Amino acid sequence: MIKLKLNKSKKDPEVYFYIGKDKEKLWMYRHKYYDDSGKRKEKKKSSFKSEKEAIKALLEVKSETIKGNTRQVQYDRMTVSEWIDIWYETYSKDWEITTRVQRKKSIDKQIKPRIGKYTLQKLDRTTYKRVFINGLLKTHKPSSVQWHHNVFMGVVNAAVDDEILSHNKFKKMGIEKDEILENFLTPEELSIFLETSKKRNNITAHSMILLLAFTGLRQGEAFGLNWGNIDLKKKTITVDCTRDNHGLRTPKTKNSYRTIKVDDLIIDQLLAYQKWCLETKFQYGMKLDKKNDYVFISNQSGAPCSYMVLQHAFKSIYKQLDKDEIKINHITPHGLRHTHATILINNGTPPKTVAKRLGNNVDMIYKVYSHSTQEVEEIAVSAFTNRLFGAKTGAN
Repeated sequence: MIKLKLNKSKKDPEVYFYIGKDKEKLWMYRHKYYDDSGKRKEKKKSSFKSEKEAIKALLEVKSETIKGNTRQVQYDRMTVSEWIDIWYETYSKDWEITTRVQRKKSIDKQIKPRIGKYTLQKLDRTTYKRVFINGLLKTHKPSSVQWHHNVFMGVVNAAVDDEILSHNKFKKMGIEKDEILENFLTPEELSIFLETSKKRNNITAHSMILLLAFTGLRQGEAFGLNWGNIDLKKKTITVDCTRDNHGLRTPKTKNSYRTIKVDDLIIDQLLAYQKWCLETKFQYGMKLDKKNDYVFISNQSGAPCSYMVLQHAFKSIYKQLDKDEIKINHITPHGLRHTHATILINNGTPPKTVAKRLGNNVDMIYKVYSHSTQEVEEIAVSAFTNRLFGAKTGAN
């Protein structure tokens, strides 16, 4: 390795010039400072084309060290990918397994491929908007882009907390919102959907679909139900856990812990389904524990059913509808939750009541279902006017 001969600048003792491999005169700086733990460090950077450029860069480094921002100086060459790896390894153990999986997917599939190569401190707002946000909007819905952006905000905020960045420059990006929530069915479409489900699906899949449609439960909450959560006499269902292919765990939020009322249609379906569960388990040499057994079981084994049961059931329903040439909106299983909420709101149910039933907060209801709440407000205004129609209100 050839050792370069450094020559001090006359303008600053920490600036040097040297002759590069192409016989070109280049400039560099070497700045000594103490980090936040009191250890002596040296920051250096080379390949400047002019003395002026090297001095300017050095002054920026000196300014940061004087302000006490030594970590920003120390990590100024760290890439977005390198910091994400540190962030994920440090904090991921504190997250729920589903959150961990979703964020890892966002990091590996979207964030790293698009902006991972950029230097964390040098990535500017315009580049982020052009490369990441606008790039994603070409192939993803605004709501999905917002989600990936939120993941990156967690990455950046952690860098600010660790004093690697001075501030978060990516706030308030102004991502356009989806015009309306599309993942729901109208009451007429839901009726067709449920009728087709009854014809096409086995009793486990249909009972779960019926339950989701009439309660607004999340999929994981339905999979986590045991018979002890259902009071068939009081007609209530209590949510106290969630279950998916990653296992059983506590509900999503504190608001998710709840007990909700259900009507006779659901109770009658559950009574019939419980009888079927008893008979099915007996076939496989098992007894039904009416307190601790999971509600939804496989007809092939009597064991708790797979998380894929709803995916197969929805596919079967839409396949039949296509065959019958019946067109309704295509939704995901989570769309039944949106359908439940939308129908309640459109029928004048107070947002606070809807929030309590869904295990959400009121702000979330207004945010997600703003289109429906606006329609209801317009109906309320008309209803007041119509109620007083013909009466003398004293208005001129």
